[in-house]
Amino acid sequence: MRGEVIGMNSQIATSTGDYNGIGFALPANETSFVYKQLIAQGKVRRGYLGITLDSVHEEYAKVYGLAEAKGAIITSVTPTEDGQVTPAAKAGMQANDVIVEFQGAPVLNAQDLIQRVAGTPVGQSVTLALLRDNDGKLEKKTMSVVLSERPPLPNREWLEPSKPATKESDPKGNSLHLGITLTELTPQLVSDRHLNGIRGLFIKDIDPNGLAAEVRLPGSAIPAMNEGDIITRINRIPVNSLAEFQHVLSTLKAGDPIVLNVFQRDAKDRLVPRIIQFTYQ
Repeated sequence: MRGEVIGMNSQIATSTGDYNGIGFALPANETSFVYKQLIAQGKVRRGYLGITLDSVHEEYAKVYGLAEAKGAIITSVTPTEDGQVTPAAKAGMQANDVIVEFQGAPVLNAQDLIQRVAGTPVGQSVTLALLRDNDGKLEKKTMSVVLSERPPLPNREWLEPSKPATKESDPKGNSLHLGITLTELTPQLVSDRHLNGIRGLFIKDIDPNGLAAEVRLPGSAIPAMNEGDIITRINRIPVNSLAEFQHVLSTLKAGDPIVLNVFQRDAKDRLVPRIIQFTYQ
């Protein structure tokens, strides 16, 4: 109302191909950040830690005893980037750490942390607070990290749903309550699927009418679980046998949270870790 620029038009959702529709804009502060870098150095440089993230939801908070469903879970740490040790690896960050503060301010979720890191100048030292699971107890740790430069977008890849697994013979069990058929990792399966070093249970089949088929990735219509995924932990407990998995399931009742640690295939057929959170029904 004061005639100030609050955003720069970037996209429009229109059914006519004309300017009628819903417009989307880049916020003015982000526009200013990009503009100043382009003028000063001819390109945009964004801060980078070298981690992949997921957000803490209600289920994760309940399973891990968090007071609030806030924070960013580290699903994996990239050891090196372009031959250099990443800031996260250098600082000693680990998969399953939960980052709860950035520069003294609470971290709401994964996207919140990504935006703050990306908007911090390359080479700046930042302070992070994280929670680490140590023998069933979450210990708070504080560390200082010097941010490096985020790699160009062509080198960054979005995860896609894993490729459907071909049917394996002789399934060794069915988790009927979740609607997934699981099998233990035999030497033959490890060899055929290139699963060396992976421990867990292989998802052989997903019932299209079961609970697992209804779980979606946050903010998308993409199924969270796929045939060929490997479940490594359920509610903080490592599972390598069907008996171990069923034992955890037997303790759950409707309304209880479930947090699964899984490995999924990305677009280049590489195994990447993910965290799946939903409520048992």
